[in-house]
Amino acid sequence: FKKRKKPLLQPPPGLGEKDIATQSSVCTGETLIGFRQPQTGRLLQAVVVRSEADRTAFYRAYGYEPPCQNP
Repeated sequence: FKKRKKPLLQPPPGLGEKDIATQSSVCTGETLIGFRQPQTGRLLQAVVVRSEADRTAFYRAYGYEPPCQNP
């Protein structure tokens, strides 16, 4: 059996890797990652990030390589 690759997700129209941003809630501390729309500042296609693995998975789901983290 061959393992099938999941198809890559598509970012919102006109947005790309440079538009990926995180946002944290002051109240709950919950962190979201998604595509920041420059005109409105809204975070589109946002998902909750609970660990560095979640952040890496978000980048790879769109075919991007996650940035290196400084120790």
